[in-house]
Amino acid sequence: MARLPLQNASLDAVFGAGLISHLSHPGPDLAELARVVRPGGQLALFHPIGRAALAARHGRRITDDDLRAEPNLRPLLAHSGWQLDSYTDEDARFLALAVRAD
Repeated sequence: MARLPLQNASLDAVFGAGLISHLSHPGPDLAELARVVRPGGQLALFHPIGRAALAARHGRRITDDDLRAEPNLRPLLAHSGWQLDSYTDEDARFLALAVRAD
């Protein structure tokens, strides 16, 4: 993800299923996604299970440093060129929608 083989502002949207927890360098990686998405374009970060249900499935608890927690995700996205527009974290799904800042 460090350097995608795409031109600047060449995409309208990015859909990342289960992506955020697998990023080696979340800030720079999200900024790279912002580079290839046009201003006003969208980023969807999705997982078919919410944070609490996923943690329980793996026998652990949610921690304060979880990148997908809204208080952590919002500034991470903002510093990477995105504005968090919608946030849903339910047992049945996790979905964060962000818009590419100008």
